[in-house]
Amino acid sequence: MRIVAISGSLRKASYNRSLLFAIAEVAPVGMALEIQPIAEIPFFNQDVEAQGTPEPVQRLRDAVAAADGLLVATPEYNAGTPGVLKNTIDWLSRPARSSVLTGKPTGLVGVTPGQLGTARAQGQLRAAFEFAAAPVMPSPQVFINLAREKFDADGRLTDERTRGALKTFMEAFQRWVQRNAPG
Repeated sequence: MRIVAISGSLRKASYNRSLLFAIAEVAPVGMALEIQPIAEIPFFNQDVEAQGTPEPVQRLRDAVAAADGLLVATPEYNAGTPGVLKNTIDWLSRPARSSVLTGKPTGLVGVTPGQLGTARAQGQLRAAFEFAAAPVMPSPQVFINLAREKFDADGRLTDERTRGALKTFMEAFQRWVQRNAPG
């Protein structure tokens, strides 16, 4: 099973990118995560789209189309989804009703240094993916807070309770992808 994973943070030392590496370590046997960058995705603009799909967008669309599922790790900025991540979803959701997101089993996770985790950002993402007809796994949900206490200076997850929650999440995600795979 091949899963494309994207981080909604562009920071070099992103906790969410570190989270994806930790998830790859606990993923079920037979599941491979392919972390795709989003830094080169341009701002969505229908005038640009009318001239043709930009190469970084096409590369990501191709990867998502070929994958069995999509996993998104999001930070929470100002009580919401980072603009760069929402922008990426806007590109992936085109063309409407027949995009690479249509029917693509999707999972959401996130980590933040703050107290509240990423519930609000994930709620906004859930709405965007559901509008794009991507089935989002309803539960379990993972909202990781206090990132500095759970990751070391090198970005490695050190909190075993969080590691266990991620393992449970990924086992459920594997079943979700199997049940919701198109065709």
